[in-house]
Amino acid sequence: MEENKDVTIYDIAEKLKLATSTISRALKDHPTISAKTIKKVKDTAEEMGYVPNTLAAGLRGNKTKTIGVLIPTVTQPFLSSLISGIEITAQKSGYNVIIMQSHDSYLDEVSMAKSLYSSRVSGIICSLAMETRDTSHFQQFVNSNIPLVFVDRVPKNFNTFRVIIDNYAAGYKATKHLIEQGCTRIAHLTAGSEFGNLYSERKRGYIDALKEFNLPINDELIIILKKVTYEEGKKACDLLFDLPNPPDGIFALGDIIAVGAIQSAKKRGLMVPQDVAIIGFNNDPISQIIDPNLSTITHPASKMGKASAEIILKNLKSLKKNEIKEITFLNTEVLVRESSKRK
Repeated sequence: MEENKDVTIYDIAEKLKLATSTISRALKDHPTISAKTIKKVKDTAEEMGYVPNTLAAGLRGNKTKTIGVLIPTVTQPFLSSLISGIEITAQKSGYNVIIMQSHDSYLDEVSMAKSLYSSRVSGIICSLAMETRDTSHFQQFVNSNIPLVFVDRVPKNFNTFRVIIDNYAAGYKATKHLIEQGCTRIAHLTAGSEFGNLYSERKRGYIDALKEFNLPINDELIIILKKVTYEEGKKACDLLFDLPNPPDGIFALGDIIAVGAIQSAKKRGLMVPQDVAIIGFNNDPISQIIDPNLSTITHPASKMGKASAEIILKNLKSLKKNEIKEITFLNTEVLVRESSKRK
């Protein structure tokens, strides 16, 4: 049985007895080719089942009209919304999107970055893996004038585009809200990646809010998680509730962690928010499913995705590849629900 093979412009040229250059130009509606020839070539191409190889064309021109997206995972609602914003914006301009997951592994991130570079992506958008400390594997994009945007989890010292929220203000707002609800011993569940400024800035906002209201800063109430998972959140809160003087408020780095906190409190017979008020981060769908509904900080994921893609597209059109780098700050808000509403 003969194996099916892809139809090429050489096959079309042979059938129509025309030069391959003529076929190529006709398929692109080139003005030097007559309308009659263009129609004949396109009709024949359709009959023969010809599909243009956009990747090969991109490799020849060193442009694939593809944006690479490198993120920790697609399972988190925040990152799913981020991808949606990127795709909507990219597709409107005729660009495709390749998505790769690092699973918060530094080594996987290095490998994926290399793969995206080899694929000749036109630009790359990245949210760093939790393990990442060294970002030198992204220098290859800068050296080749491929626009690079870090989003959400961004490095402190890498001179390129960044799209972030004001994490300091968000951490301050969340903590201040708990203080205004009467909490005096507020725990903070954060993450261990101090290389990037995401969690360190939220923690700084948390500490400054405590200082402003003359509340003590207790190291035992600041727990650094290894992973952003429900299990890690629940485990951390079990430790907090075992303290001789447990917290009466918890500010978690993400909604899934905050849900773990609520479940841990319930298991011990604690009332939320009467005994412990809890606030999360991201406004994930689960925040409105859990009982009580979870207070949270809004995180404009889709807007961040759109902003990231717009920066890529704008830079691709610009002749000034070394223009000043942009930093985009997007605002956040406190969404007050039952888990923290004491007053």
